[in-house]
Amino acid sequence: MDLDLAQVRAFVLAAEELHFGHAADELSISQQALSKRIARLESALGRRLLDRGGQGVRLTEAGRRFLEPARQALAAADLAVAALADEHRPLRIDVWGHLYAPMRTLAQVTAPGPRLELGHGRDLPSVVAALAHGDIDAAFGRVHEPLHAGLTHRLVRLEPVDVVLSADHPLAHAPEIRPSRLRDSVLWAPGPLHRLDFLHRFAESFGIRDRAEGTNLGLDHFLSDLAADPRRFGLLPADVPLPARPEIRSVPLVGPTPLYAWSLLWRGNGAHPMLDALVSAFAAEAERNRWLEYDPARDWLPENDRGFAPTDA
Repeated sequence: MDLDLAQVRAFVLAAEELHFGHAADELSISQQALSKRIARLESALGRRLLDRGGQGVRLTEAGRRFLEPARQALAAADLAVAALADEHRPLRIDVWGHLYAPMRTLAQVTAPGPRLELGHGRDLPSVVAALAHGDIDAAFGRVHEPLHAGLTHRLVRLEPVDVVLSADHPLAHAPEIRPSRLRDSVLWAPGPLHRLDFLHRFAESFGIRDRAEGTNLGLDHFLSDLAADPRRFGLLPADVPLPARPEIRSVPLVGPTPLYAWSLLWRGNGAHPMLDALVSAFAAEAERNRWLEYDPARDWLPENDRGFAPTDA
């Protein structure tokens, strides 16, 4: 049967919002028009996809089965339309992360210009949704599997992480620090720890029981929060440029050295013409700078990152 994509789009938005009013607003149509589109789709399929009752909107079992293929159908249609657009449009790439700075890596392989349009994703789920809907062409950050169907990713950098702490911290003047020596300190997180997977796994792996959460208001605010308490410590990439602040120390972590895994993420089909060149540039830069070296005897990666990383021979 031939699907009416306007009806499919109405269903997908209603299924994602679980609210007819919000879905209708997204489409700039009335709730009555939205209901009619979904009703016609259900009639054509011979299945009820959504239950609307006193407790709100809920997906039926048939609706749950139909939702993901429906999303893929819309993404394919959007890509077909995009293929006819100006082939010289910029590559739209998002970066995300908290105090980590993927822009530094991106800047090392390509300079922003008329063919590169940079954006900032809120977190991995929002970036995955933007990729699936065709709002962006690629994204750059730490990947958590399983991913949305049709997306591809490639590890492009394993970045060493240093510990950052107050100059009054007992370990502040050590030339290097083992992560296990931080057990009596307080891990300071720039946001809810359950959303900062890398920091959460670091704390669990090295037995750091005391953890505190702040608000991500930028690097200067983060460093001021660390300086305010001599028991606190934070983690930052080893080569991030820190402002000159005498009340703060950055010390290498060794035995093992934590590594943060940056990946490039894109749609498997309908890729932007620039994407192959960008992936090749990352590969060349990674080889030149030895960005992907990982030795389990020397380095630490969260368990869910280890499958991506090559190991030293």
